[in-house]
Amino acid sequence: MTPTLLTVLDTTLRDGAQAEGISFSVTDKINIVHALDEFGVGYVEAGNPGSNPKDVEFFKRVKRETLKTTKLVVFGATRRKNAGAEQDEQLKAMLDAETDVVVFFGKTWDFHVTEILQAELDENLEMIFDTAKYFSERGKEVIFDAEHFFDGYAGNRDYALAALKAAASGGAGVVTLCDTNGGAFPTDIFTITKAITESLSVPVGIHCHNDCGMANANTIMAVKAGATHIQGTFTGFGERCGNTNLSTVIPNLRLKLGYDTVPSHNLTVLTQTARLICETANIKLDKTAPYVGRSAFSHKAGMHIDAVLKNPKSFEHIDPEAVGNTRKTLASEYAGRGAVIEKIRKLKPDVDKNSSETLAIITKLKMLEHQGYQFDGADGGFELLIRKELGKYKPFFELVNFRIVGERPYTPGSSATAMIKIIVDGKTEITAAEGEGPVNALDKALRKALEVFYPQVGQMRLTDYKVRVMDSGAATASSVRVLIESTDGTDTWTTVGVSSDIIEASWIALVDSVEYKLIKDVERKFRAYM
Repeated sequence: MTPTLLTVLDTTLRDGAQAEGISFSVTDKINIVHALDEFGVGYVEAGNPGSNPKDVEFFKRVKRETLKTTKLVVFGATRRKNAGAEQDEQLKAMLDAETDVVVFFGKTWDFHVTEILQAELDENLEMIFDTAKYFSERGKEVIFDAEHFFDGYAGNRDYALAALKAAASGGAGVVTLCDTNGGAFPTDIFTITKAITESLSVPVGIHCHNDCGMANANTIMAVKAGATHIQGTFTGFGERCGNTNLSTVIPNLRLKLGYDTVPSHNLTVLTQTARLICETANIKLDKTAPYVGRSAFSHKAGMHIDAVLKNPKSFEHIDPEAVGNTRKTLASEYAGRGAVIEKIRKLKPDVDKNSSETLAIITKLKMLEHQGYQFDGADGGFELLIRKELGKYKPFFELVNFRIVGERPYTPGSSATAMIKIIVDGKTEITAAEGEGPVNALDKALRKALEVFYPQVGQMRLTDYKVRVMDSGAATASSVRVLIESTDGTDTWTTVGVSSDIIEASWIALVDSVEYKLIKDVERKFRAYM
């Protein structure tokens, strides 16, 4: 049976940009457009040139870009009240963007029309009709976003429906039902959407916000009720509590319900696309995010790991590779030998549950976790532990000493200085660096020294730094656990250090992070020669 085709509009660059803490540059927006185009998203709502000069600049620059799949969409409001569409500067700015597709929003809740817009009900319907006609007569594909539709339908269903019909009569090819306040429940979404699809001849879309945590479920229910156009942001971020998360809804629709939204083979780059967008937005992708999170296919309990190794479907609802993710068996005192063996076999394929190497590594693991180490969140650190126990580890440098000096009064960006002396293959390097605090200064100084011998260290950077006090009862003498997440733009890994001295704990994690990077580079180079 041929899957039912749905159209997808991604509004990461418009609705997503309204999220707290998000600020895209023009270059960021262009890079995200290309990522969404590669993934196969049909429509990308890229901004509102009538609201800010950055979006005007974006639409000028993006004209020079070549896209394979995606249609760029410009966004804006209806014409102003008491003014004709021809004289509306905002509509003209939308036309000047020169996109083939236009999305405009209008009021469908009578309360908003009279109290917020302060217009007559009939005038608002004329505004919707005139705006749709203005764009459709100029050859644009027009999508109408029915703002606050579900609240409006609950308050005055005849008026809310009249607003949709005004847009369709003016030439809108899709009318999108918006749960703008994010307060609707799935049963209501289904019932109302079904009624609308049976009342209109034009395709119906759905746009949900997540204020009740229902956005993804509401979108699915709207599709089941007959909606054929879905809107959301790729990783769910957006105003207030966010929007429908397309990286969750798209695989749900395709893999669970048989709806086509993007070319099915493109699902294998779903995880990569989600991580790229989050990296560009300078936010951390939720590790527990369905399908694309780092923990989405992670297993820690020993019995679970044993079952997954025997047959993955015992504890996995899909093959992680179908969405470009990977299975992780987390090393901890709860994991049992199965998880440890799987990781050891990547370095020594002939081990089994009773091998001396397996027993030694499990003993070491439990001892270190008793001291406060946590390896289920430190994949890079655990691999180094295995290498050391197997005799497959050789340090890349020797520390002679380091010294850290705190600066007072506090100066942003240079509140500490680190001086370090290392030896590599008998050669000494001494260097210093300023940083935002002692750990940042130490990180900079170490990498500055190592780049003399290993230039590739310049590719890596720290993306997260976490400190956990292990025994608060010991006050300032407590042991601390430091987790450092690092990336080189291709891979991401985490290392861990524990000590009663926060600088020492940070140093342990930092050294492991750098050495993990260097080991992986050596292995990649070796494979390239094979």
